[in-house]
Amino acid sequence: MANSQHYAPPGPLGFGGAPLGNMFERVSDADAIATLEAAWDAGIRYFDTAPEYGPGISEHRFGQFLRNKPRDEYVLSTKVGRLLRADATKGGQHGPFVAGLPFRVDYDYTADGVRRSIEDSLQRMGIASIDIAYIHDCAEDAHGDRWLEVFDTAMKGAAVALTQLREEGVIRGWGLGVNRVEPCVMCLDRADPDVFLLAGRYSLLNQPALDEFFPRCAERGVHVVVGGPYNSGLIAGGRNFEYQEAPPDKVAARDRLAAIAKRHNVDLRAAALQFCAAHPVVASVIPGTKNPQRVHENAALMKQPIPVEFWQELKRERVLPENAPTPAG
Repeated sequence: MANSQHYAPPGPLGFGGAPLGNMFERVSDADAIATLEAAWDAGIRYFDTAPEYGPGISEHRFGQFLRNKPRDEYVLSTKVGRLLRADATKGGQHGPFVAGLPFRVDYDYTADGVRRSIEDSLQRMGIASIDIAYIHDCAEDAHGDRWLEVFDTAMKGAAVALTQLREEGVIRGWGLGVNRVEPCVMCLDRADPDVFLLAGRYSLLNQPALDEFFPRCAERGVHVVVGGPYNSGLIAGGRNFEYQEAPPDKVAARDRLAAIAKRHNVDLRAAALQFCAAHPVVASVIPGTKNPQRVHENAALMKQPIPVEFWQELKRERVLPENAPTPAG
């Protein structure tokens, strides 16, 4: 079980900010604020964003909304490792983000870069403090063959700076925000993180975090925030997996899950959220959305009763590993 020596955000449900950075499609400012308002009304008090989301748009929108809320009533995390630099030639498409702001995105995992990144984020949001800083994407999917070199720079620079900022009381906790398990395990060997944001690596479709990473976190009292519980929307009935069109084998796996859920009259989205939240090291699950109605749906889905027989069939059919904790035990 995770203990209280390391800081963790509140759960079981938080709000992931990537969609409000115009991920895959443009979102109006009015819809973004309405979505954040819906999250607040649903009782959500943990909000996660990043400079890359937009770039900058998500942080702007989070700040516009949260700066009008009492600061001691919510937990806010953002990310470091990328600096935004004004560049009139940029804008439009940035990775999966469309209609972006005119900024160039430069990687910087040094100690100085981290301090500047946090200060820049505070300026963009118009808020005086963040609670958690995640070192963003120091992993193979972002850096290819150079990722070990980049990770080493992050451990010698960003991790040291964030540990100092935590000791100074500037932030309450730090960790990695990544889509891969390997750097998280390595970070536990080299530093003293509080919480990891791991996207897409613990879900009904994908559980590589279960074997070594989660047990190591439990030993250290380190927490995990699960991002991407719907695997970029595939589990929720969408077509994307890992931020792109889902391959046929993943669609087939989703359809198998959906068939079992249908037999037990279970909403697969409810199962996805509750499965992620059931592991003892998981502090919060942060599905992202750009729709106020979907926020309220997620809050209701997290509480929806699911029969124990559903979880038993998933394990009996080897859809889930036997050692995966489920809400029914």
